[in-house]
Amino acid sequence: MPRYFKDLHQTLRFRVLGPLALGGVVAFSAAAWDFDRLQKIVQQRYGNFAAKLVKDWEASLAGARNQSESDKLKRINDFFNRHLRFEDDPLVWDQEDYWATPVEFMGKGTGDCEDFVIAKYFSLRELGIAKEKLRLTYVRAKIGGPSSSISQAHMVLTYYAAPDAEPLVLDNLIGEIRPASRRADLTPVYSFNTDGVFAGSGQRPAAPVERLSRWKDLLNKMQAEGMEP
Repeated sequence: MPRYFKDLHQTLRFRVLGPLALGGVVAFSAAAWDFDRLQKIVQQRYGNFAAKLVKDWEASLAGARNQSESDKLKRINDFFNRHLRFEDDPLVWDQEDYWATPVEFMGKGTGDCEDFVIAKYFSLRELGIAKEKLRLTYVRAKIGGPSSSISQAHMVLTYYAAPDAEPLVLDNLIGEIRPASRRADLTPVYSFNTDGVFAGSGQRPAAPVERLSRWKDLLNKMQAEGMEP
């Protein structure tokens, strides 16, 4: 069983076991980032190509700032899908499951589905899209189309224009942003944002997000890089 599905099982048991005390969790809120500092970090760690990628990221964010939310979604989705490559964590990080910060993701120039989603999520938050409208969503993805009997764990970013609206799906595997009804190959397992963890396609949190240890680690790493809460 992948680690994140174990995390889900443990997370949704909180009503029975009671909350765990997890200190030092960073509560992220969108704020302007110091791209000069980010570029220097990337330059020192990864070199010129990665620093250029961060510069392009900054330009993409600047170009989207005054656009509509739908245009922001498309611009950010396209940027990461076009500029970065997919690769599994064991090959990139020599770990079974690693959640990279956007800086680490662009430093390597490659990452898995979670890295794409994390980078898109924080980019859209930095552009002012409310956290309530965005969720990092684990799904079972059917390989070979909706009729396939073969599936694998996958993560996408979902956007809700309103709490009861059909979500739009931002995916690194399919470039076009599509409503969930047009992604019959995906079955939601759980999703989360800074408000909490949502079971299936539920609209109310079933557990606090602090129960996801990798999320806590991710936010702490981002803070250390200067992407301040």
